[in-house]
Amino acid sequence: MRTVVIGGTGHIGTYLVPGLVRAGHEVVVITRGTRTPYSSSGEWSQVELVHADRDSEDAAGTFAQRVADLGPDVVVDLISFTEDSARQLAEALNGTIQHLLHCGTIWVHGPSAQVPTREDTPRRPFGEYGVRKAAIETYLLDQARRHGLPATVIHPGHISGPGWAPINPAGHLDLSVFSKLAQGAELTLPNFGLETIQHVHAADVAGIFLAAIANRSVAVGESFHAVAEGAMTLRGYAEGVAAHFGQEANLAFLPFEQWKATVDERSAQATYDHIAHSPHCSMDKAARLLGFRPRYSALETTLEAIDWLVANGKLS
Repeated sequence: MRTVVIGGTGHIGTYLVPGLVRAGHEVVVITRGTRTPYSSSGEWSQVELVHADRDSEDAAGTFAQRVADLGPDVVVDLISFTEDSARQLAEALNGTIQHLLHCGTIWVHGPSAQVPTREDTPRRPFGEYGVRKAAIETYLLDQARRHGLPATVIHPGHISGPGWAPINPAGHLDLSVFSKLAQGAELTLPNFGLETIQHVHAADVAGIFLAAIANRSVAVGESFHAVAEGAMTLRGYAEGVAAHFGQEANLAFLPFEQWKATVDERSAQATYDHIAHSPHCSMDKAARLLGFRPRYSALETTLEAIDWLVANGKLS
């Protein structure tokens, strides 16, 4: 099986590409060449790397044909962010490949209403990212059901793991939040800290892509969540991190409108986006159709990332 992974040197590709090689795939990775995998393994020596700038080639209308010319049986698209980009690729590949897999996001759902949220819950996306990804999903699955495009959409949660900083218990990326919890210092959370976030280990996201490829007959025309089992409240997450460092969480709370004045504008916006969504998505469909269950809990995922930050001198 010849498999092309678009954007395969990032979070997901670090685990997906070696997994494909171990499964016997002949793997081609298309990358801008600006990053290397977060962890190296011997399987990468068997991977063909193709350097391309997707944005500029999409604008020129040449990227999709570049992918088609590689002669893939399977294409995994990890970096498509507009419907036009997805459409160009789908039109170039339909009728020539066995499987096209697209990486979406659980933010296609918008704010949680009934939880755990299932894949067939009506969409109410907001924000540019969620709206665009929802449009891509709608297009691809419509093409699958009407015109036979062999497409599957995978919707990850907050991807995390060793090599980069996870979304913290305050809903943003400032590492000082983890330092406060490790030192037993007071941490102020928005509202009562009861909104939710739902991390997922990059290895588990890779795992569900592999499961979908292995179960193509039931995966085509479907979308699947890729999250850890169960969401964490901000408060519960903070308590878990503090306990990891032998501390009891010292938490305070403020209404969001007051709380946002205690952080910079970028962090305030990130927190708003996360708590306004407050995702809690179900993994039942992936278990039922693909036989896949995530290996890592949400807390295990974030603690592994935090330990990597400490070990690499990025967090005191």
